[in-house]
Amino acid sequence: MRSVDAGSEGGAAALRDQRIGQAFVNLADTMVADFDLTEFLHMLVDHCVDLLDVDAAGVLLSDQRGGIRMAAASSEKSELLEMFAAETDGGPCVECVRTGEAVVSTDLSADTDRWPRYVAAAEICGFRAVHALPMRLRRDVIGALSLLNADADGVRPVSSQSQLGQALADVATIGILQQRTIDHATIVTEQLQTALNSRVIIEQAKGMLAAHSGTLTPEEAFTALRGYARTHHHRLSDLARQVIDGIADVDAITAHRTH
Repeated sequence: MRSVDAGSEGGAAALRDQRIGQAFVNLADTMVADFDLTEFLHMLVDHCVDLLDVDAAGVLLSDQRGGIRMAAASSEKSELLEMFAAETDGGPCVECVRTGEAVVSTDLSADTDRWPRYVAAAEICGFRAVHALPMRLRRDVIGALSLLNADADGVRPVSSQSQLGQALADVATIGILQQRTIDHATIVTEQLQTALNSRVIIEQAKGMLAAHSGTLTPEEAFTALRGYARTHHHRLSDLARQVIDGIADVDAITAHRTH
């Protein structure tokens, strides 16, 4: 029995190692003509939820005006919390962007005095622990990756999980900054601003899809939109624009959730 268990554990570990390796390959593969930063960031948060012991993940990015905006999230609740943090300019993720250092709270209820509004919002969204990791390369801090957990002590600051999370954030940051071709300040800023603008378009599109179906939640509508874009090799932001412009097959998109 022990040999069987050991074999099963070894097989599971090997499969996880393969998923980790594939995640790094995916995040490093940014040197393509049709690179879509919005899709890239969603891939990052999906990998975090898949590989780390966290319930959700999100990304905040600095915009060209010095503000902070929500750019990607793995779930509707994490999206709401990240948007609230950006709009109120407070919380561990915002602090992480401002300082370029990791900010950890393994029990948010103990940090109410530090971030009263954020802690209250996190509790409403069902999160009790957060680990905000800087998306930074040397002096360039472009944003923060937040790892969220419904249980206190969900993300420990010195664990191998948090180290892997920082490694994913690092390779994603390098991948984004590799996209510069002429002028770093201009190109990177334009790409980040495009991603932030795309969020507005995608939010409108998923709301329209949810309203059209009458049964889908906004989160399910986004899953359908993203799945359809991947299957048909469309850029996510382009497909969202087609939905808003009324030229996309919304029935086919909403039906894609069942595939």
